[in-house]
Amino acid sequence: MDILDIARWQFGIITVYHFLFVPITIGLTALVATMETQWLRTRSPEWLRLTKFFGKLMLINFAIGVVTGIVQEFQFGMNWSDYSRFVGDVFGAPLAVEALLAFFLESTFLGLWIFGWDKLPRGLHAGCMWIVHLGTLASSWFILAANSWMQHPVGYDYNPDTGRAELTDFWAVMFNKVQLATFPHVVFAAYMTGAAFILGISAWLYVRDRTPDPDRVMYRKGIRFGAWVLLVAGLGVAITGDYQGKIMTEVQPMKMAAAEGLYETEAPASFSLFTIGTPDGQEEKFSIKIPRLLSFLATGTWDGEVEGINDLRAQYQEEFGQDPGARYYDPSELYSPNIPVTYWTFRYMIGCGFLAAFFGALILFLTRKGRAPTSKWFGRMAIATPILTVVASSFGWIFTEMGRQPWVVFGLMTTRNGVSPGVSTTEAWISIISLVLIYAVLMVIELGLIIRVVKKGADPFQEPPDPGRDTDDEDRPLAFAY
Repeated sequence: MDILDIARWQFGIITVYHFLFVPITIGLTALVATMETQWLRTRSPEWLRLTKFFGKLMLINFAIGVVTGIVQEFQFGMNWSDYSRFVGDVFGAPLAVEALLAFFLESTFLGLWIFGWDKLPRGLHAGCMWIVHLGTLASSWFILAANSWMQHPVGYDYNPDTGRAELTDFWAVMFNKVQLATFPHVVFAAYMTGAAFILGISAWLYVRDRTPDPDRVMYRKGIRFGAWVLLVAGLGVAITGDYQGKIMTEVQPMKMAAAEGLYETEAPASFSLFTIGTPDGQEEKFSIKIPRLLSFLATGTWDGEVEGINDLRAQYQEEFGQDPGARYYDPSELYSPNIPVTYWTFRYMIGCGFLAAFFGALILFLTRKGRAPTSKWFGRMAIATPILTVVASSFGWIFTEMGRQPWVVFGLMTTRNGVSPGVSTTEAWISIISLVLIYAVLMVIELGLIIRVVKKGADPFQEPPDPGRDTDDEDRPLAFAY
Protein backbone atom coordinates (compact mmCIF):
# COMPACT_ATOMS: atom_id res chain seq x y z
CA MET A 1 0.00 0.00 0.00
CA ASP A 2 1.28 3.44 -0.89
CA ILE A 3 0.58 6.73 0.88
CA LEU A 4 -2.60 7.31 -1.15
CA ASP A 5 -4.13 4.01 -0.07
CA ILE A 6 -3.28 4.54 3.58
CA ALA A 7 -4.52 8.14 3.57
CA ARG A 8 -7.80 7.10 1.96
CA TRP A 9 -8.31 4.24 4.42
CA GLN A 10 -7.59 6.52 7.36
CA PHE A 11 -9.98 9.23 6.20
CA GLY A 12 -12.65 6.66 5.40
CA ILE A 13 -12.37 4.94 8.79
CA ILE A 14 -12.37 8.19 10.75
CA THR A 15 -15.23 9.68 8.75
CA VAL A 16 -17.52 6.65 8.97
CA TYR A 17 -16.70 6.23 12.66
CA HIS A 18 -17.51 9.87 13.40
CA PHE A 19 -20.73 9.70 11.43
CA LEU A 20 -22.00 6.87 13.63
CA PHE A 21 -22.69 9.54 16.26
CA VAL A 22 -23.81 12.46 14.11
CA PRO A 23 -27.28 11.28 12.99
CA ILE A 24 -28.10 10.03 16.50
CA THR A 25 -27.20 13.44 17.95
CA ILE A 26 -29.16 15.41 15.35
CA GLY A 27 -32.20 13.18 15.73
CA LEU A 28 -32.12 13.01 19.53
CA THR A 29 -31.86 16.79 20.01
CA ALA A 30 -35.11 17.21 18.08
CA LEU A 31 -36.87 14.31 19.79
CA VAL A 32 -35.73 15.18 23.31
CA ALA A 33 -36.94 18.75 22.72
CA THR A 34 -40.26 17.33 21.50
CA MET A 35 -40.62 15.10 24.58
CA GLU A 36 -39.90 17.99 26.94
CA THR A 37 -42.44 20.11 25.05
CA GLN A 38 -44.94 17.28 25.45
CA TRP A 39 -44.30 17.27 29.20
CA LEU A 40 -44.93 21.02 29.37
CA ARG A 41 -48.15 20.56 27.40
CA THR A 42 -49.53 17.50 29.22
CA ARG A 43 -47.69 17.56 32.57
CA SER A 44 -47.42 13.78 32.19
CA PRO A 45 -44.59 12.44 34.41
CA GLU A 46 -43.73 9.82 31.75
CA TRP A 47 -42.70 12.48 29.24
CA LEU A 48 -40.39 14.17 31.75
CA ARG A 49 -38.77 10.87 32.68
CA LEU A 50 -38.26 10.01 29.01
CA THR A 51 -36.84 13.49 28.39
CA LYS A 52 -34.21 13.13 31.09
CA PHE A 53 -33.44 9.52 30.24
CA PHE A 54 -32.83 10.04 26.53
CA GLY A 55 -31.28 13.45 27.23
CA LYS A 56 -28.60 11.66 29.22
CA LEU A 57 -27.96 9.23 26.37
CA MET A 58 -27.83 12.13 23.93
CA LEU A 59 -25.17 13.87 26.03
CA ILE A 60 -22.96 10.77 26.02
CA ASN A 61 -23.30 10.49 22.25
CA PHE A 62 -22.74 14.23 21.76
CA ALA A 63 -19.50 14.18 23.77
CA ILE A 64 -17.98 11.27 21.85
CA GLY A 65 -19.12 12.81 18.56
CA VAL A 66 -17.34 16.08 19.33
CA VAL A 67 -14.11 14.29 20.26
CA THR A 68 -14.07 12.20 17.08
CA GLY A 69 -15.12 15.14 14.91
CA ILE A 70 -12.20 17.34 15.93
CA VAL A 71 -9.78 14.88 14.30
CA GLN A 72 -11.55 15.32 10.98
CA GLU A 73 -10.25 18.85 10.47
CA PHE A 74 -6.69 17.91 11.42
CA GLN A 75 -6.65 15.25 8.72
CA PHE A 76 -6.86 17.89 6.00
CA GLY A 77 -3.46 19.16 7.08
CA MET A 78 -2.00 15.76 7.97
CA ASN A 79 -2.54 13.61 4.90
CA TRP A 80 -4.27 15.97 2.46
CA SER A 81 -2.23 19.17 2.47
CA ASP A 82 -2.24 19.57 -1.33
CA TYR A 83 -6.01 19.31 -1.29
CA SER A 84 -6.21 21.86 1.54
CA ARG A 85 -3.89 24.23 -0.28
CA PHE A 86 -5.99 23.99 -3.45
CA VAL A 87 -9.48 24.39 -1.91
CA GLY A 88 -8.69 26.20 1.34
CA ASP A 89 -10.22 29.51 0.25
CA VAL A 90 -13.51 27.82 -0.64
CA PHE A 91 -13.67 24.81 1.65
CA GLY A 92 -12.47 26.68 4.72
CA ALA A 93 -15.22 29.32 4.67
CA PRO A 94 -18.22 27.09 5.54
CA LEU A 95 -16.17 25.08 8.02
CA ALA A 96 -15.07 28.27 9.80
CA VAL A 97 -18.65 29.55 10.00
CA GLU A 98 -19.76 26.15 11.29
CA ALA A 99 -17.26 26.29 14.15
CA LEU A 100 -17.84 29.94 15.03
CA LEU A 101 -21.63 29.95 14.75
CA ALA A 102 -23.23 26.51 14.83
CA PHE A 103 -20.94 24.71 17.27
CA PHE A 104 -20.88 27.58 19.76
CA LEU A 105 -24.68 27.79 19.52
CA GLU A 106 -24.97 24.08 20.26
CA SER A 107 -22.49 24.04 23.14
CA THR A 108 -23.77 27.21 24.81
CA PHE A 109 -27.42 26.24 24.89
CA LEU A 110 -26.65 22.62 25.67
CA GLY A 111 -24.84 23.87 28.77
CA LEU A 112 -27.85 25.99 29.71
CA TRP A 113 -30.09 22.96 29.27
CA ILE A 114 -27.86 20.72 31.41
CA PHE A 115 -27.43 23.18 34.30
CA GLY A 116 -30.66 25.12 33.98
CA TRP A 117 -33.28 22.69 35.26
CA ASP A 118 -33.64 24.61 38.53
CA LYS A 119 -32.69 28.07 37.20
CA LEU A 120 -34.57 28.63 33.96
CA PRO A 121 -38.33 28.91 33.50
CA ARG A 122 -39.66 25.66 32.11
CA GLY A 123 -40.61 27.04 28.71
CA LEU A 124 -37.23 28.71 28.31
CA HIS A 125 -35.48 25.53 29.39
CA ALA A 126 -37.27 23.51 26.72
CA GLY A 127 -36.46 26.26 24.23
CA CYS A 128 -32.75 25.73 24.94
CA MET A 129 -32.92 22.20 23.53
CA TRP A 130 -34.78 23.44 20.47
CA ILE A 131 -31.97 25.96 19.93
CA VAL A 132 -29.44 23.15 20.34
CA HIS A 133 -31.28 21.30 17.60
CA LEU A 134 -31.21 24.38 15.37
CA GLY A 135 -27.47 24.50 16.03
CA THR A 136 -27.07 20.89 14.87
CA LEU A 137 -29.03 21.72 11.72
CA ALA A 138 -26.86 24.79 11.08
CA SER A 139 -23.73 22.71 11.64
CA SER A 140 -25.02 20.12 9.19
CA TRP A 141 -25.82 22.82 6.64
CA PHE A 142 -22.31 24.30 6.60
CA ILE A 143 -20.52 20.95 6.59
CA LEU A 144 -22.74 19.58 3.84
CA ALA A 145 -22.23 22.80 1.85
CA ALA A 146 -18.49 22.14 1.93
CA ASN A 147 -18.98 18.52 0.89
CA SER A 148 -21.49 19.46 -1.82
CA TRP A 149 -18.91 21.81 -3.30
CA MET A 150 -16.59 18.81 -3.67
CA GLN A 151 -19.38 17.02 -5.55
CA HIS A 152 -20.36 20.02 -7.68
CA PRO A 153 -17.92 22.96 -7.45
CA VAL A 154 -19.56 26.37 -7.95
CA GLY A 155 -18.93 29.97 -6.87
CA TYR A 156 -15.16 29.96 -7.43
CA ASP A 157 -12.44 31.06 -9.84
CA TYR A 158 -9.21 29.21 -10.50
CA ASN A 159 -6.11 31.35 -10.03
CA PRO A 160 -3.35 29.94 -12.27
CA ASP A 161 -0.69 32.04 -10.54
CA THR A 162 -1.31 30.49 -7.13
CA GLY A 163 -2.75 27.19 -8.34
CA ARG A 164 -5.73 27.62 -6.01
CA ALA A 165 -9.49 27.73 -6.26
CA GLU A 166 -10.64 31.11 -4.88
CA LEU A 167 -14.10 31.81 -3.48
CA THR A 168 -16.07 34.37 -5.52
CA ASP A 169 -19.66 33.71 -4.46
CA PHE A 170 -20.25 32.49 -0.90
CA TRP A 171 -24.01 32.19 -1.44
CA ALA A 172 -23.55 30.02 -4.52
CA VAL A 173 -21.62 27.59 -2.31
CA MET A 174 -24.27 27.78 0.42
CA PHE A 175 -27.15 27.12 -1.99
CA ASN A 176 -25.46 24.69 -4.34
CA LYS A 177 -28.10 22.50 -6.05
CA VAL A 178 -26.39 19.42 -4.60
CA GLN A 179 -26.59 20.98 -1.14
CA LEU A 180 -30.30 21.69 -1.51
CA ALA A 181 -30.87 18.00 -2.28
CA THR A 182 -28.40 16.54 0.23
CA PHE A 183 -29.33 18.53 3.34
CA PRO A 184 -32.98 17.43 3.70
CA HIS A 185 -32.02 13.84 2.85
CA VAL A 186 -29.38 13.74 5.60
CA VAL A 187 -31.64 15.45 8.16
CA PHE A 188 -34.55 13.07 7.54
CA ALA A 189 -32.11 10.16 7.86
CA ALA A 190 -30.97 11.62 11.19
CA TYR A 191 -34.58 11.82 12.39
CA MET A 192 -34.99 8.18 11.39
CA THR A 193 -31.88 7.23 13.35
CA GLY A 194 -32.83 9.17 16.48
CA ALA A 195 -36.36 7.76 16.39
CA ALA A 196 -35.06 4.20 15.92
CA PHE A 197 -32.70 4.75 18.86
CA ILE A 198 -35.62 5.71 21.12
CA LEU A 199 -37.76 2.89 19.73
CA GLY A 200 -35.12 0.22 20.21
CA ILE A 201 -34.12 1.14 23.75
CA SER A 202 -37.73 1.68 24.88
CA ALA A 203 -38.74 -1.70 23.46
CA TRP A 204 -35.84 -3.50 25.12
CA LEU A 205 -36.73 -1.98 28.49
CA TYR A 206 -40.40 -2.76 27.88
CA VAL A 207 -39.88 -6.49 27.35
CA ARG A 208 -37.26 -6.81 30.08
CA ASP A 209 -38.51 -9.07 32.87
CA ARG A 210 -37.56 -6.83 35.77
CA THR A 211 -39.18 -3.68 34.39
CA PRO A 212 -42.14 -2.75 36.66
CA ASP A 213 -45.56 -2.45 35.04
CA PRO A 214 -45.91 1.33 35.63
CA ASP A 215 -42.65 1.87 33.77
CA ARG A 216 -43.89 -0.27 30.89
CA VAL A 217 -46.62 2.28 30.31
CA MET A 218 -43.92 4.93 29.93
CA TYR A 219 -41.71 2.85 27.65
CA ARG A 220 -44.71 2.00 25.48
CA LYS A 221 -45.07 5.74 24.87
CA GLY A 222 -41.43 5.79 23.81
CA ILE A 223 -42.00 2.85 21.45
CA ARG A 224 -45.01 4.44 19.75
CA PHE A 225 -43.39 7.87 19.59
CA GLY A 226 -40.19 6.49 18.05
CA ALA A 227 -42.07 4.28 15.58
CA TRP A 228 -44.27 7.13 14.31
CA VAL A 229 -41.31 9.47 13.80
CA LEU A 230 -39.33 6.66 12.15
CA LEU A 231 -42.12 6.02 9.68
CA VAL A 232 -42.72 9.69 8.79
CA ALA A 233 -38.99 10.42 8.53
CA GLY A 234 -38.54 7.32 6.38
CA LEU A 235 -41.07 8.73 3.92
CA GLY A 236 -39.08 11.98 3.90
CA VAL A 237 -35.87 10.05 3.21
CA ALA A 238 -37.47 8.29 0.24
CA ILE A 239 -38.84 11.51 -1.29
CA THR A 240 -35.63 13.52 -0.83
CA GLY A 241 -33.53 10.55 -1.98
CA ASP A 242 -35.49 10.43 -5.22
CA TYR A 243 -34.84 14.14 -5.79
CA GLN A 244 -31.17 13.72 -4.87
CA GLY A 245 -30.82 10.91 -7.42
CA LYS A 246 -32.03 13.18 -10.20
CA ILE A 247 -29.58 15.92 -9.19
CA MET A 248 -26.79 13.34 -9.00
CA THR A 249 -27.59 12.16 -12.53
CA GLU A 250 -27.33 15.75 -13.73
CA VAL A 251 -24.04 16.76 -12.08
CA GLN A 252 -22.32 13.35 -11.57
CA PRO A 253 -23.66 10.98 -14.21
CA MET A 254 -20.78 8.56 -13.64
CA LYS A 255 -21.88 8.03 -10.03
CA MET A 256 -25.40 7.09 -11.13
CA ALA A 257 -24.06 4.80 -13.84
CA ALA A 258 -21.75 3.10 -11.33
CA ALA A 259 -24.58 2.81 -8.78
CA GLU A 260 -26.56 0.85 -11.36
CA GLY A 261 -23.70 -1.04 -13.00
CA LEU A 262 -24.86 0.53 -16.28
CA TYR A 263 -22.02 0.12 -18.79
CA GLU A 264 -23.77 1.20 -21.96
CA THR A 265 -26.06 4.21 -22.43
CA GLU A 266 -29.73 3.23 -22.40
CA ALA A 267 -32.97 4.99 -23.28
CA PRO A 268 -35.16 3.84 -21.63
CA ALA A 269 -32.91 2.50 -18.88
CA SER A 270 -33.71 -0.46 -16.62
CA PHE A 271 -33.13 -0.53 -12.86
CA SER A 272 -30.82 -3.32 -11.73
CA LEU A 273 -32.12 -5.39 -8.83
CA PHE A 274 -29.11 -7.70 -8.92
CA THR A 275 -26.03 -7.69 -11.11
CA ILE A 276 -22.99 -9.96 -11.35
CA GLY A 277 -19.95 -8.47 -13.07
CA THR A 278 -16.36 -9.40 -13.73
CA PRO A 279 -14.01 -9.33 -10.69
CA ASP A 280 -12.52 -6.03 -11.81
CA GLY A 281 -15.97 -4.48 -12.13
CA GLN A 282 -15.49 -3.63 -15.79
CA GLU A 283 -18.18 -5.73 -17.43
CA GLU A 284 -21.66 -7.04 -16.65
CA LYS A 285 -22.18 -10.81 -16.81
CA PHE A 286 -25.70 -11.30 -15.42
CA SER A 287 -28.42 -9.02 -14.07
CA ILE A 288 -32.07 -8.91 -13.04
CA LYS A 289 -33.69 -5.63 -14.07
CA ILE A 290 -36.95 -3.71 -13.90
CA PRO A 291 -37.59 -2.07 -17.29
CA ARG A 292 -37.76 1.75 -17.48
CA LEU A 293 -37.51 2.27 -13.70
CA LEU A 294 -33.98 3.73 -13.81
CA SER A 295 -35.08 6.26 -16.43
CA PHE A 296 -37.80 7.48 -14.08
CA LEU A 297 -35.52 7.58 -11.03
CA ALA A 298 -32.73 9.36 -12.89
CA THR A 299 -34.64 11.73 -15.18
CA GLY A 300 -38.25 11.82 -14.00
CA THR A 301 -39.53 10.31 -17.27
CA TRP A 302 -40.11 6.66 -18.16
CA ASP A 303 -38.11 6.84 -21.39
CA GLY A 304 -35.26 9.16 -20.34
CA GLU A 305 -31.68 8.47 -21.41
CA VAL A 306 -29.12 7.45 -18.78
CA GLU A 307 -25.48 7.54 -19.83
CA GLY A 308 -23.37 4.43 -19.32
CA ILE A 309 -19.95 3.98 -17.76
CA ASN A 310 -18.09 3.32 -21.02
CA ASP A 311 -19.50 6.37 -22.81
CA LEU A 312 -18.79 8.59 -19.81
CA ARG A 313 -15.20 7.33 -19.61
CA ALA A 314 -14.70 8.30 -23.22
CA GLN A 315 -16.21 11.76 -22.59
CA TYR A 316 -13.97 12.40 -19.58
CA GLN A 317 -10.85 11.18 -21.36
CA GLU A 318 -11.58 13.57 -24.21
CA GLU A 319 -12.31 16.46 -21.83
CA PHE A 320 -9.59 15.93 -19.22
CA GLY A 321 -7.02 13.73 -20.93
CA GLN A 322 -5.38 10.80 -19.19
CA ASP A 323 -6.51 10.50 -15.58
CA PRO A 324 -3.46 11.41 -13.45
CA GLY A 325 -5.07 9.60 -10.55
CA ALA A 326 -4.97 6.21 -12.25
CA ARG A 327 -2.33 3.96 -10.74
CA TYR A 328 -1.54 2.22 -14.00
CA TYR A 329 -2.06 3.41 -17.53
CA ASP A 330 -5.10 1.32 -18.37
CA PRO A 331 -8.08 2.98 -20.09
CA SER A 332 -10.46 0.75 -18.16
CA GLU A 333 -9.35 2.41 -14.91
CA LEU A 334 -9.81 6.00 -15.93
CA TYR A 335 -12.48 8.31 -14.53
CA SER A 336 -14.68 5.66 -12.92
CA PRO A 337 -15.07 4.60 -9.28
CA ASN A 338 -14.85 1.09 -7.87
CA ILE A 339 -17.98 -0.32 -9.54
CA PRO A 340 -18.74 -3.23 -7.13
CA VAL A 341 -18.35 -1.00 -4.03
CA THR A 342 -20.49 1.77 -5.50
CA TYR A 343 -23.13 -0.65 -6.77
CA TRP A 344 -23.56 -2.59 -3.53
CA THR A 345 -23.28 0.27 -1.03
CA PHE A 346 -26.10 2.00 -2.91
CA ARG A 347 -28.29 -1.07 -2.44
CA TYR A 348 -27.26 -1.70 1.16
CA MET A 349 -28.16 1.91 1.96
CA ILE A 350 -31.62 1.59 0.42
CA GLY A 351 -32.24 -1.93 1.73
CA CYS A 352 -31.32 -1.17 5.35
CA GLY A 353 -33.36 2.04 5.30
CA PHE A 354 -36.46 0.34 3.91
CA LEU A 355 -36.13 -2.55 6.36
CA ALA A 356 -35.89 -0.14 9.31
CA ALA A 357 -39.00 1.72 8.12
CA PHE A 358 -40.81 -1.62 7.69
CA PHE A 359 -39.90 -2.61 11.25
CA GLY A 360 -41.24 0.73 12.46
CA ALA A 361 -44.55 0.16 10.65
CA LEU A 362 -44.76 -3.42 11.95
CA ILE A 363 -44.12 -2.29 15.54
CA LEU A 364 -46.84 0.35 15.22
CA PHE A 365 -49.21 -2.39 14.05
CA LEU A 366 -48.25 -4.74 16.89
CA THR A 367 -48.77 -2.03 19.53
CA ARG A 368 -52.03 -0.60 18.14
CA LYS A 369 -55.14 -0.14 20.35
CA GLY A 370 -53.32 -0.76 23.58
CA ARG A 371 -51.72 -4.05 22.51
CA ALA A 372 -48.53 -4.81 24.38
CA PRO A 373 -46.31 -7.56 22.88
CA THR A 374 -43.69 -8.80 25.31
CA SER A 375 -41.99 -11.56 23.32
CA LYS A 376 -38.23 -11.59 23.00
CA TRP A 377 -38.35 -11.44 19.19
CA PHE A 378 -40.25 -8.17 19.46
CA GLY A 379 -37.39 -6.71 21.49
CA ARG A 380 -34.79 -8.11 19.11
CA MET A 381 -36.56 -6.60 16.10
CA ALA A 382 -36.72 -3.23 17.87
CA ILE A 383 -33.03 -3.38 18.81
CA ALA A 384 -32.14 -4.21 15.18
CA THR A 385 -33.95 -1.09 13.96
CA PRO A 386 -31.44 1.56 15.16
CA ILE A 387 -28.57 -0.64 13.96
CA LEU A 388 -30.15 -0.73 10.50
CA THR A 389 -30.55 3.07 10.35
CA VAL A 390 -26.94 3.68 11.43
CA VAL A 391 -25.67 1.12 8.92
CA ALA A 392 -27.81 2.68 6.16
CA SER A 393 -26.34 6.13 6.88
CA SER A 394 -22.80 4.73 6.85
CA PHE A 395 -23.32 2.96 3.53
CA GLY A 396 -24.86 6.16 2.17
CA TRP A 397 -21.71 8.13 2.92
CA ILE A 398 -19.44 5.41 1.57
CA PHE A 399 -21.46 5.47 -1.64
CA THR A 400 -21.37 9.28 -1.82
CA GLU A 401 -17.61 9.54 -1.40
CA MET A 402 -16.54 6.40 -3.27
CA GLY A 403 -18.85 7.17 -6.15
CA ARG A 404 -17.04 10.48 -6.73
CA GLN A 405 -13.69 8.78 -7.33
CA PRO A 406 -11.18 9.31 -8.80
CA TRP A 407 -12.02 12.94 -8.01
CA VAL A 408 -11.53 14.58 -4.64
CA VAL A 409 -13.12 17.71 -6.18
CA PHE A 410 -15.21 16.63 -9.12
CA GLY A 411 -13.68 17.79 -12.40
CA LEU A 412 -10.92 19.83 -10.71
CA MET A 413 -8.60 17.65 -8.64
CA THR A 414 -8.09 13.90 -8.49
CA THR A 415 -7.69 12.17 -5.16
CA ARG A 416 -4.11 11.17 -5.88
CA ASN A 417 -3.14 14.79 -6.45
CA GLY A 418 -4.65 15.89 -3.12
CA VAL A 419 -2.48 13.74 -0.85
CA SER A 420 0.34 15.30 1.18
CA PRO A 421 3.65 15.04 -0.67
CA GLY A 422 5.80 15.22 2.47
CA VAL A 423 4.20 12.36 4.43
CA SER A 424 6.03 9.04 4.30
CA THR A 425 4.37 5.63 4.25
CA THR A 426 5.76 4.91 7.73
CA GLU A 427 4.28 8.11 9.14
CA ALA A 428 0.94 7.33 7.55
CA TRP A 429 0.91 3.82 9.03
CA ILE A 430 1.72 5.17 12.49
CA SER A 431 -1.09 7.69 12.14
CA ILE A 432 -3.75 5.24 11.05
CA ILE A 433 -2.82 2.58 13.61
CA SER A 434 -2.78 5.13 16.44
CA LEU A 435 -6.15 6.61 15.52
CA VAL A 436 -7.80 3.22 15.07
CA LEU A 437 -6.59 2.13 18.53
CA ILE A 438 -7.74 5.38 20.14
CA TYR A 439 -11.13 5.17 18.46
CA ALA A 440 -11.50 1.54 19.55
CA VAL A 441 -11.00 2.67 23.16
CA LEU A 442 -13.53 5.47 22.66
CA MET A 443 -16.04 2.98 21.28
CA VAL A 444 -15.64 0.77 24.34
CA ILE A 445 -16.19 3.82 26.56
CA GLU A 446 -19.22 4.94 24.55
CA LEU A 447 -20.89 1.53 24.57
CA GLY A 448 -20.06 0.99 28.24
CA LEU A 449 -21.64 4.29 29.28
CA ILE A 450 -24.74 3.78 27.12
CA ILE A 451 -25.26 0.19 28.30
CA ARG A 452 -24.91 1.28 31.93
CA VAL A 453 -27.49 4.05 31.55
CA VAL A 454 -29.89 1.86 29.56
CA LYS A 455 -29.73 -1.01 32.07
CA LYS A 456 -30.52 1.42 34.90
CA GLY A 457 -33.55 2.74 33.01
CA ALA A 458 -35.30 6.06 33.52
CA ASP A 459 -34.97 7.67 36.94
CA PRO A 460 -38.06 7.93 39.15
CA PHE A 461 -40.23 11.00 38.62
CA GLN A 462 -39.17 14.07 40.52
CA GLU A 463 -40.94 17.35 39.90
CA PRO A 464 -38.30 19.94 39.01
CA PRO A 465 -38.59 23.44 40.44
CA ASP A 466 -40.16 26.12 38.29
CA PRO A 467 -38.04 29.29 38.61
CA GLY A 468 -40.68 31.10 36.59
CA ARG A 469 -42.97 30.80 39.62
CA ASP A 470 -40.73 29.85 42.53
CA THR A 471 -38.83 33.02 43.45
CA ASP A 472 -37.99 32.32 47.09
CA ASP A 473 -34.47 30.98 46.39
CA GLU A 474 -33.02 33.09 43.59
CA ASP A 475 -29.42 32.84 44.83
CA ARG A 476 -29.14 29.05 44.85
CA PRO A 477 -26.17 27.77 42.77
CA LEU A 478 -26.47 26.03 39.43
CA ALA A 479 -27.00 22.29 39.78
CA PHE A 480 -25.76 19.62 37.39
CA ALA A 481 -28.86 17.67 36.39
CA TYR A 482 -27.11 14.32 35.98
